[in-house]
Amino acid sequence: MSAAPGSAPLAALDTPPGAAPAWADLAGQDAAVAQLSRAAAADNPTHAWLFTGPPGSGRSNAARAFAQALQCEREDPAARGCGQCHACLTVKAGTHADVKVMATENVTYKIDEIRELISLAQDRPSSGRWRIFIIEDADRMTERATNVLLKAIEEPPARTVWMLCAPSPADVLVTIRSRCRPVGLRIPSVQSVADLLVGRDGLDPELALFAARASQSHVGMARRLAQDEGARQRRESVVHLPLRIHATSDAVALARELVEVTQAEAKASAEVRNAEERAALLRALGLGEDEKVPAKLRHHVKRLEDSQTARNKRSVHDTLDRAMIDLTGLFRDVLALQLGTGAELVNEHLRDDLASYAHAAPPERTVARIDAVATARRRLAGNVPALLALEAMATSFLPDRILDRRPTP
Repeated sequence: MSAAPGSAPLAALDTPPGAAPAWADLAGQDAAVAQLSRAAAADNPTHAWLFTGPPGSGRSNAARAFAQALQCEREDPAARGCGQCHACLTVKAGTHADVKVMATENVTYKIDEIRELISLAQDRPSSGRWRIFIIEDADRMTERATNVLLKAIEEPPARTVWMLCAPSPADVLVTIRSRCRPVGLRIPSVQSVADLLVGRDGLDPELALFAARASQSHVGMARRLAQDEGARQRRESVVHLPLRIHATSDAVALARELVEVTQAEAKASAEVRNAEERAALLRALGLGEDEKVPAKLRHHVKRLEDSQTARNKRSVHDTLDRAMIDLTGLFRDVLALQLGTGAELVNEHLRDDLASYAHAAPPERTVARIDAVATARRRLAGNVPALLALEAMATSFLPDRILDRRPTP
């Protein structure tokens, strides 16, 4: 797992000539950086933007970088987004008074949250050039919330810029996207993600390249895999799952194991954060951690607990969905070996095991298994019980000698 021979340094791969440091974290997004740089240099940029791209492409990072460039204090338009002035540093840190970033850890945004943003948009900038509002996961807005936002985008106050982020234009109502200037981000190359991890985070080149490949160029996931050995071990257990299924009982058992592992991971990551949030709330209410909460203050604690429950539910769903993505990558590797495409594998370190697995079934079976994973993802998104969805998926991983004996429905 060594770096490709003759690989270029980070700046050469990820940053167009003359690009400012604000864009340094956007791996392999030269076209988007050029588009946003030109807009930041203009005196009157478009008032509404829609950033789209697959998970891990950096659409939220692109919006933040654009906000840096718009608020940059440099007089030279070509130098905006310097990453060094007070405005750039505060935007990046999330403390700039005129840049508001909204994200949700719930399934959908609440309409009151959108109304609050619209109310804030009526204020003039207090220190920067613009009032900027970034809405991450705009696809999580309900139709009602989107319609509330629509009027604000149609008739924006002066010096206000809206930036919406979503996986694709189709994930946002047509009435919104038709009023926004699109910025499309693509999946960066494995090498550009690896170079970013080495140059920005100081990670080992071999480990960075493995993480970039295993994450399928998802920048955030690559960083986590490179830095967290536990995350790497959990991923390995997921991608080995199909290789361990030899009978129906294996499929059922491993589906249950996958549910339990993802639930345990989500719970472990949430416990510390939940405890810290509860302690902070009790301090704000003037109470000690072991002190009984008076009846008149219990609604504050109840609201926090409800928010944490919703966040924990989404965390479990997101962890399961990531496991489905890893399984899809595994079967694409198998299909590439079966078809002899010569493509680099996502799971290059499992090439020998996957070659044996590929030899045991025809390509048509592998395509059916990819479809089964996609069906499981749709079912999980539709609130089908996780164990049922995963059992149905796992049975499609049974060896051909068992599947071929099953009666046709």
